[in-house]
Amino acid sequence: MIESAPLERIVWQAYPAWSQFTWLYLFSLLAGLRGAIFLGFGLPGGEVWVVGALLLLVCVGLIRRWALYVITSTHVAVRNGYTGKEIAGMSLQKIREITIKQGPIAGLFGIGTVVIEGVNGEGKVRFRGVKDPEVVKMRIEALRPAHRETQDGA
Repeated sequence: MIESAPLERIVWQAYPAWSQFTWLYLFSLLAGLRGAIFLGFGLPGGEVWVVGALLLLVCVGLIRRWALYVITSTHVAVRNGYTGKEIAGMSLQKIREITIKQGPIAGLFGIGTVVIEGVNGEGKVRFRGVKDPEVVKMRIEALRPAHRETQDGA
């Protein structure tokens, strides 16, 4: 008798938070202001600065959709948001440790990087710029087989 694989269901998925790209908003604002000043004083090149500012904002939308973070009932993965192809992934059974990296500015915006490390040097999967990284960490830990066994036994 052949044993079938467990059905995989998506538990959580998200793109990086908009606030992950604050630095691009700042550069866009500065370029737009410079363009407005140039245009206000009748100096040449103001249009170029304004167009550059708008292009930076378009880049934010494109870059944000580049990575899609997915937690399923069997594994965690980073997928390309445009093609759906898996960029990095790890089975829940192979997770050794889950940590959160968060600098002071990221903490201010409520975002962080969830780092998922594998056993025996299996590698790392990083969910960068996720909103509420503690919640994401708890979701993964709740699905881990070792974590569920300790909850059931307690």
